[in-house]
Amino acid sequence: MKYRRLGKTGLEVSAIGIGTWQLGNQWGKQFTQGEVNDIFARATALGINLVDTAECYGHHVSESFIGEALKNSRSQWVIATKFGHHRASDLPPEAHWQPEQVLLQLEASLRALQTDYIDLYQFHSGTREQLDNDALWTMLDKQVQAGKVRFLGISIGQPNQLYQVDRATALGVSVIQTIFNAINSKAADAVLPSCQRQDLGVLARVPLASGFLSGKYQPGAQFPADDVRAERKPEVNEQQITQALDILQQVPAGMAPATWACHWCLQHPAISSVIPGIKSLEQLETNAAAGDL
Repeated sequence: MKYRRLGKTGLEVSAIGIGTWQLGNQWGKQFTQGEVNDIFARATALGINLVDTAECYGHHVSESFIGEALKNSRSQWVIATKFGHHRASDLPPEAHWQPEQVLLQLEASLRALQTDYIDLYQFHSGTREQLDNDALWTMLDKQVQAGKVRFLGISIGQPNQLYQVDRATALGVSVIQTIFNAINSKAADAVLPSCQRQDLGVLARVPLASGFLSGKYQPGAQFPADDVRAERKPEVNEQQITQALDILQQVPAGMAPATWACHWCLQHPAISSVIPGIKSLEQLETNAAAGDL
């Protein structure tokens, strides 16, 4: 496994990390703690040291799985989580971005993750108006000063949200997370150059285009009701599957499509780490192979 500098944080992170939306039991599979423990034990053996999650992945379900799995190896990992989508609350969505509510989310994430600090705490797919809240960033800076958060980040909802990226340095943000893959490479147009100018670390999410660049799906594929891909318009899935099959003709003989797709992302110099989601040890191994190419 190769390691890369996470921008101005100075942290050295594995070129391949682990995305954990699936651990919120929202991708057609219900996980057990034993399965999650096995995934993280194998990830450690493969040299992976970065995990990305969010409080809204099953409302702290993903975080709780991770906290239990890493409770005896916390110092070996860079843990990134997010805030802003407290779906279990009766408050209106806009309230979730207010400083007092974000502080409650942070404390709940610390408890779920069984840790005293979060390495990277990220603004999660919010609007321009929600970002431009001085009181929010003042509160977050206080959490950094208190040692509960090491670094701040922004996970942009779409790979063309240049305003949020350009504001990063002024807000004390060190890392940007964005969609970036061989089907959707829009971030390369302006977002990634801005990150390079500001020396921001970059986490590339959805590197397999929601699994379509794994090569396992054919036109007409159906998804179970508890899989988030079932919520999309069928024609959108169909289009992306067709695009993926065309793109994957570039994969060298003997290389797994998922390995190639992760490596494709890593070829851009702005990318610090790629964070594919996984459902099995086999998928973990296949993705991790890209970190040694």
